[in-house]
Amino acid sequence: MIEEEGIVVEASGQMAKIALLRKSACESCAASGVCHPADDASFMEAENPLGAVKGQKVRVMVAPQIYLKATIVLYGTPLVALVGGAILGKNLGLKYAGEANSDLWAFLVGVACMAVSFLFIWMYNKKVEKSGQYRPAIVEILP
Repeated sequence: MIEEEGIVVEASGQMAKIALLRKSACESCAASGVCHPADDASFMEAENPLGAVKGQKVRVMVAPQIYLKATIVLYGTPLVALVGGAILGKNLGLKYAGEANSDLWAFLVGVACMAVSFLFIWMYNKKVEKSGQYRPAIVEILP
């Protein structure tokens, strides 16, 4: 399980907004600037089945298979669309435009396919937001 600790800054109904706490391991991590840019607080929305209230310290968990699936959808889909579109464009370019313009066709079709993949990801995201299947959840209220 991927877990984070944070402080509830806002709670309404079954959802809570949590300010994530920087862990001591973050200080030695080369990617800490990505997770916590310029020492700003990072926030996360999570399901609140335990009824945590503003100011409480909580532990939030995300199942690793959900994290992996989201990563594949967000990064893998556009990459596959770009490469697949480029191969398709190269073949179309060779067939209809000749060798000289086939690279341009590969670029244009690849970028177009990647743009279409972003549209599908956006539509999928709207569906997932309603279902809440990727949402982290508060699993423990800490002292």
